[in-house]
Amino acid sequence: MTESPMIIVGLMSGTSLDGMDAAVVRVRGPTSVELIGFAHRPYNGAERGRIEAVLSGGAIAETARLHVALAEWAADAVEVALELSHVRPDAVAAIAFPGQTLWHEPPTVTLQLGEPAVLAERFGVRVVHNFRARDVAAGGEGAPLVPMADALCFAAVDHARILLNIGGMANVTWVRRRAELDTVIAADTGPGVVVIDAVARLVDPASRYDVDGRLALQGRVHPDVVAELLQHDFFAAPPPRSTGRELFGQEYAERLHRRLPGPDGVRTAVALTVESIARCCESHLPAALELVAAGGGTHHPVLMQSLAERIAPRNMQLMRFDDLFFSADAKEAVAFALLGWLTLHGQPGNIPGATGAAGPRVLGCVTPP
Repeated sequence: MTESPMIIVGLMSGTSLDGMDAAVVRVRGPTSVELIGFAHRPYNGAERGRIEAVLSGGAIAETARLHVALAEWAADAVEVALELSHVRPDAVAAIAFPGQTLWHEPPTVTLQLGEPAVLAERFGVRVVHNFRARDVAAGGEGAPLVPMADALCFAAVDHARILLNIGGMANVTWVRRRAELDTVIAADTGPGVVVIDAVARLVDPASRYDVDGRLALQGRVHPDVVAELLQHDFFAAPPPRSTGRELFGQEYAERLHRRLPGPDGVRTAVALTVESIARCCESHLPAALELVAAGGGTHHPVLMQSLAERIAPRNMQLMRFDDLFFSADAKEAVAFALLGWLTLHGQPGNIPGATGAAGPRVLGCVTPP
């Protein structure tokens, strides 16, 4: 008997802290996802400030209130996405809610906030959540988890492909052929847009990020600074590896800004992202003909142009996820919808070659409707 497709709403709030993404996804099986609708619920300045305050060591009361607030903001995003998709809540099989990472220190702990009961109560559906903890408990990094979707749904069927996500952090997944999990290699490459955006806000406090790469266009790269930054042990570590704001956060951006005030700091942050992606591919991944990019960083023209030029000598073409599948902005939320489906079907959601876990594990917890 063929199982009926399930409609799952995937959520994502990443290290860029720009807002909550919600993707309404029809999952027909582990290798078949269809994006029905997508919504982005941006964080305003006050909301972003609440997250940053807790990230900076906020009081337990602030942390507890944020735990509920994040779920309320997620519910807002789900509501809009369902409305745009013309899907009723009672047609939704589950919501997949990875939460907002507040602290990531594998192999000891990873902590995400966002109360799943709020979503279960508001929509009357199951909520799959806390995806990363089981992988960490199994000795893994707890990230990246998107490589499962990369391997099952977005890899090429007849040749090797590298899939790149440029969010707050950037990560790459090398897949030899679609649905071949045993040979997958994945890793965080380092900062994506998190340092770029933070330095841009220090240069121009009125901006939330470097809009259209305007500040980067005004600056110049300082190669000596890039080379020095790349001396950090993280960039030399082999996969599997992961990182976050614990390393590449506000303090990191402030140090770069003090050293290179103005647009030069923004442009050099762009160069750091580009070079760390390229070096990870060159040093740790087998050859591939194409690098398929998704995530918010694909909207930064200076970053994308610099990356295309940097990988050209390797005979690798930079392609946009949008041109092959659907909006790149929705990719991570779609990936978590698939991970939610896998959990509900008792199937592993991690790839040990990507996270370093002791083996495949069914991820997450389920809050009933």
